Amino acid sequence: MLQRVNPGNKALADYRSIVRRELYEEIQELRLRLEGRRVLHVNATSFGGGVAEILYTLVPLTRDVGLDVEWGVMFGAEPFFNVTKGFHNALQGADYELSVEDRAIYEEYNRQSARALVEAGEEWDIIFVHDPQPLLMKHFSQGLSERTRWIWRCHIDSSTPNRAVLDYLSPYIKDYDAQVYTMREYTPPDLELPNLEIVPPAIDPLSPKNMALSADDASYIVSQFGVDTERPFLLQVSRFDPWKDPLGVIDVYRLVKEEIPEIQLVLVGSMAHDDPEGWEYWYKTTSYAAGDEDIFLFSNLTNVGAIEVNAFQSLADVVIQKSIREGFGLVVTEALWKARPVVASRVGGIPMQLEGGGGILIDTVPEAAAACVKLLRDPEFAYTMGRRGKEHVRANFLIPRLLRDDLRLFAKLLGV
Repeated sequence: MLQRVNPGNKALADYRSIVRRELYEEIQELRLRLEGRRVLHVNATSFGGGVAEILYTLVPLTRDVGLDVEWGVMFGAEPFFNVTKGFHNALQGADYELSVEDRAIYEEYNRQSARALVEAGEEWDIIFVHDPQPLLMKHFSQGLSERTRWIWRCHIDSSTPNRAVLDYLSPYIKDYDAQVYTMREYTPPDLELPNLEIVPPAIDPLSPKNMALSADDASYIVSQFGVDTERPFLLQVSRFDPWKDPLGVIDVYRLVKEEIPEIQLVLVGSMAHDDPEGWEYWYKTTSYAAGDEDIFLFSNLTNVGAIEVNAFQSLADVVIQKSIREGFGLVVTEALWKARPVVASRVGGIPMQLEGGGGILIDTVPEAAAACVKLLRDPEFAYTMGRRGKEHVRANFLIPRLLRDDLRLFAKLLGV
């Protein structure tokens, strides 16, 4: 049996005052058509990263509207996660030499996970597979009911993929009953996807990371970590990963400091167990900070959890997201929901999020530094930008909208 995750309980009614009435009513209509249907979500980890974070809210909310939903984590170990991290980077355009050994490791863990799924003997209407790690489970799951519909969701930008990795994975991708991407621009070129669906991700406004904190509470929490709350600070929340460019963020901070000497920089990252590259980049970033006492590095392993991230985001003077490549960038959504002005790279799903005027798009380190200086020197401009961003998120990127989109897809695939 796959490892089952218990995500707790949530009630859609708690979101009624936050989202638009039409959205709430459509979900109620869909629940009547789907009540009792069985859904299994499968991914690679229950901790760390945006997918797990979404599932901790999405699974209990889908249960609350009447479906029988479970969340299973596939089998994995360090050799497997090393390979799939390579696949992840390769689909975002990194060089990668696909070896016979890598394929064997990848296939074996998918085969084991599929065997556990089949041997459990459960019937599923929908099996919803997330990202490349468990992609081959459908292929190896002969013996499950033919009425089961399979969905594969790609949460990353694979618009310029390593060709060898894409050619290896594409037959398995096309075999799914639906392929879900965040944006059409994320789909691989020249890959015909017969059942493509476009569904952006979303955040939970009532989770500990996103619920409202008072200014006093946020200030108290941030000050516990040595950050001077009487001085302004820049913030980036992301994995320690070359694609998130924490070294580039430090370069931005150093340029801003030439103009505003009192500025501080906070870098917060979640260390996920399926990301062995994370520690290497943590040490690289620490070295690049060169002992600067105004640069702070924190992670979930230094007691920075959801509430602490919330406090840092709620109090930051400017939130930066200097990604080189980006899937969607839920950390941008989180910052916008807290009405913070954002300076972010023109990549992935970030421009979609800043359409509402909640931030400034940049392409270079000097542009990012100039944008930060402008926001720090014009608080009224920063405040207006923050309020616009919050309302854009309310209309487009909160979890009930994602629930609605998933229910629509389930109804379509099941013909109900």
